Amino acid sequence: MNQLKGKVALITGGARGQGAAEAKLFVAQGARVVIADVLDAEAQKLADELGDAALYQHLDVTCPANWERVVQAALSRFGKLDILVNNAGIIKLGPIETLSLEDYRRVVDVNQIGCWLGMKTVLPAMKAAGGAIVNTSSIAGMEGIAYGSAYVASKFAIRGMTKVAALEFGRYNIRVNSVHPGGVDTHMGRPPEFSDMDPSATYRGLPIPRIGRPEEIADLVLFLASDQSSYCTGAEFVIDGGMLAGTSFAG
Repeated sequence: MNQLKGKVALITGGARGQGAAEAKLFVAQGARVVIADVLDAEAQKLADELGDAALYQHLDVTCPANWERVVQAALSRFGKLDILVNNAGIIKLGPIETLSLEDYRRVVDVNQIGCWLGMKTVLPAMKAAGGAIVNTSSIAGMEGIAYGSAYVASKFAIRGMTKVAALEFGRYNIRVNSVHPGGVDTHMGRPPEFSDMDPSATYRGLPIPRIGRPEEIADLVLFLASDQSSYCTGAEFVIDGGMLAGTSFAG
């Protein structure tokens, strides 16, 4: 199938993990993709692998000038922009008592402000023909997580900003939704603060008793970026193996 035939997408954090899985799937589904990241070597390698349908651009999502340059590069290379996937993110864990203000602000700058800048910057390019924006939040945007004050704050903010953008951008035929993954088997999904934990123990009690795969998140993002989700906007889409379903007392 060519669910994104003729579409042009910009994916942040596209060098690896969920972003790379999304870039590969989007190209396979007919899209042309701008892979944006600060990991230059990894992202350029992926763009080279994907061929003429992909373009790599260095992007610090906290920098407005970087965003303007990347959007202009997308328009210059591909002529338009239909889809934005705000996927870039970082995590820093630690108790509120000892977490530094610098670390807190860094997480908020990348995850929250980066997402906001992305939506703001692509809007002029997307106004004419409409399109779709998919913001990557987390189950940490649905519930609190101990030691995750900065990450949780940023992901709750993405959830709220998504709804605001859906209300504001709807008049331009631009849909905006948020994706809320649980644990995903990526570099970021295994933070060094949890290096002494057994990953399987975290997930074996779920209805789907395993960690998620980046390709599974990419499938959901594809749906939201495509016309198949034409009546979806301002909504949260949870993909967590049942983690938020509740507590099971079954043996």
